[in-house]
Amino acid sequence: MSLNKNTKPAFNRIGITGKPGSRAAMETVSLLCQQLKNDGKQVYIPQRHHEAVQVEGINIVNFEQLGQLCDLVIVVGGDGSMLKTARALIDSQVPLLGINRGHLGFLTDIRPTEIVTRIPPILAGDYTLENRFLLFAQVFRGETLIGSSCAVNDVVLYPGEIARMIEFELYMDDQFVYSQRSDGLIVSTPTGSTAYALSGGGPIVSPETDSIVLVPMFPHTLTSRPITVNRERIIDLVISESSPHNPQLSCDGQEIISLEAGDRIRIKQYPIEMQLVHPLDYDYFEVLRSKLNWGQRL
Repeated sequence: MSLNKNTKPAFNRIGITGKPGSRAAMETVSLLCQQLKNDGKQVYIPQRHHEAVQVEGINIVNFEQLGQLCDLVIVVGGDGSMLKTARALIDSQVPLLGINRGHLGFLTDIRPTEIVTRIPPILAGDYTLENRFLLFAQVFRGETLIGSSCAVNDVVLYPGEIARMIEFELYMDDQFVYSQRSDGLIVSTPTGSTAYALSGGGPIVSPETDSIVLVPMFPHTLTSRPITVNRERIIDLVISESSPHNPQLSCDGQEIISLEAGDRIRIKQYPIEMQLVHPLDYDYFEVLRSKLNWGQRL
């Protein structure tokens, strides 16, 4: 991750997308469209929002075109909306800004009540630009690639059934690390360290740390502990041939790939990084204090 606070170019072609089916998110999208249109910006929204957003003079495009036509995409919703948008638009390298209409909102900085005061300075060039790396998971059955997906937060191997264990082997850069019986394994980026990996007992990893965290889920041996490795490592997970269940692989909890005994999962860093736009006063540790209810200074 890198954080750049130098003078930035202004944003003029703005894409806006929100959580589908959320009335609150669509209200904020409509408000934002009107505000930016009044400010003389070119505004783009995906086709799926056309009926919910009744603002004249905005451009209706396919979702994927947001990355091609815009120099900034604003995501209205929670972290789930940001994760989905980031994965879909990652190859376009368009910067993303989040407005929180969800719950915790680690990736969405701005509250809906702040859009009138905080959005204009950002669009004018007063912002912080942060890069965060993603993971890329590929599933091989023999020599055949059967599925792949990138992940902003985490790649999770799990049994696919409640209260069942899965057996697998872990390799790093083709070196055997261990075999394990557990409820699965969470492979997380620093961004995802405050998500599922945190609930599994993993550490909070500051975004500028170039590392991947591997968190075992209820391992059968008490000596199994989270491991942190450099993000350039190539991680392979091999499902035991004797596995009696139907394990699955989850990317950000949104993309699911069904697995079979003997399948091999290869996980490595994605070649393109996500660009997050923050207000100039963004403070990662203030976000942690606020979201996790940490103690304040005496």
